[in-house]
Amino acid sequence: MSLEKLKLSKRLTASVKELGFLSAKEIQLKTMSRILGGHDIVAIAPEGAGKTTTYILSVLTSLKFEPAEAPKVLILAPDQERITEIVDQFYTLSKNKNLSIAGLRTGGSMEEEIDTLVDGIDIVVATPSRARAVYLKLGLNLNKLKTFIVDDAEEIIKQGMSNTVRELAQSAQKCQHLVFSTVEHDKLHHMIDVFMKAPTTIEAEEPLERKLDVYPQFIYHVPNFTTKINLLNVLLADQEIFDKVVLLVNTRHTAEKLAESLFQTQPYEVAILNPLFFETFGFDDIQGFKKRPDCRVLIIANEHTDEVDLNDIPFIIHFELPEHSEQYVKYIVRSTEEEVLAFTLATDIELPSVKRIEQHTGERMQEMELPDGVIIYDPNKKSIKNNQAQKDAENNRGAAFHTKKASNAKTYNIGAGKKARQEMKKKKG
Repeated sequence: MSLEKLKLSKRLTASVKELGFLSAKEIQLKTMSRILGGHDIVAIAPEGAGKTTTYILSVLTSLKFEPAEAPKVLILAPDQERITEIVDQFYTLSKNKNLSIAGLRTGGSMEEEIDTLVDGIDIVVATPSRARAVYLKLGLNLNKLKTFIVDDAEEIIKQGMSNTVRELAQSAQKCQHLVFSTVEHDKLHHMIDVFMKAPTTIEAEEPLERKLDVYPQFIYHVPNFTTKINLLNVLLADQEIFDKVVLLVNTRHTAEKLAESLFQTQPYEVAILNPLFFETFGFDDIQGFKKRPDCRVLIIANEHTDEVDLNDIPFIIHFELPEHSEQYVKYIVRSTEEEVLAFTLATDIELPSVKRIEQHTGERMQEMELPDGVIIYDPNKKSIKNNQAQKDAENNRGAAFHTKKASNAKTYNIGAGKKARQEMKKKKG
């Protein structure tokens, strides 16, 4: 779509074109008119979709550059690197070296920053923690705030700063709220629902181009680590299907904990590759696992692990997602014509990693419904079977699990491996 659709000033249009952008992004087309109209917006789009540019262009379009008494715009970002990027992008797009903007440091003395803010600044960019600290020192005046922006909301949540965001939002007077995230999940709404009563949620999905030939991928969305273990035990109970499985985790400590948590019907059924402790059953190389018919499950930690040959392993389960998508992808790139299925168990916090992996591979994971009998752990209540949890959550927006459709009832008790194979055959036609 042409940039003219955004109705930018000639100066901003020229700046955008100089950066090599000749057409508007989907998220910009869907949100900018609403932002300029004063709507509260929750914008969901993948990395690189143009979320940051969207709100910068909106701020530069609407902001009246006049002597600043107090900040008109507060932008919250997860870390110093993002703060620097945002400030630099404001200068690049505005072409104004005298732009009234301040990027607060994540640490160190606040005196100089407070002096700058007291002198008058239009736009403040900071982490939630730093913004709160300066606010409590009476250095950040939120009384004149027009726009409250949360960028990379999923990362802010991951870093445990949700409460700080809520405190700052509630401390500000009535203003416009804009939240940008790669994913929408319960934890996001837990953070924003207190101060955003009726926002417009806008989603933009950049089309995926198939980049890699990968094994079929399936994902289970679960609320927490304990529920992952419960789900895994239900899946692995089907010994006929899951006869040889590799479980991937991030650390050797997690590998040890997981091995202790898995039900075993016979000795030596679960092993660890290069175990942390001498007394733990395991193997020095994967060939030993492949040669042991009595050993069904091998846990591999990504940390300090060399390349592993997973040929002849029919099931790969990512119990945790690594920090870098390359670490995940190397295990699912097709290296054999044998039928291999890859499962991912992901919590809300891991969904941004799922999005990055999908962008990396160019293929979306197919979401699976929880098998019957999985215990959903709730730290605030007694654990309940997923059937009851679904009933309780039916009317709640954003619930992670939903009642099965009648059309799927015939496969409700089919093992996950069989069901995944059925779905794979459907996709192949």
